[in-house]
Amino acid sequence: MPLAMASCGTLNTVKEIHGQDDTRRFLQNLGFVEGGAVTVVSRMGGNLIVNVKDTRIAISKSMAMRIMV
Repeated sequence: MPLAMASCGTLNTVKEIHGQDDTRRFLQNLGFVEGGAVTVVSRMGGNLIVNVKDTRIAISKSMAMRIMV
């Protein structure tokens, strides 16, 4: 399921990342790697604040739809 559909506060594991090479590389540089842990902290207007590698990151809903957990 996409990260955008994950419920707040639950620990998820990144299964795969979809998209073009530039998009996947951008997300990997932010810390979204396969097998990595990610938690949705909150939602604001469809956008997400997530906790990945002890860092909070805000990502858009379209980016969150490319991250499968």
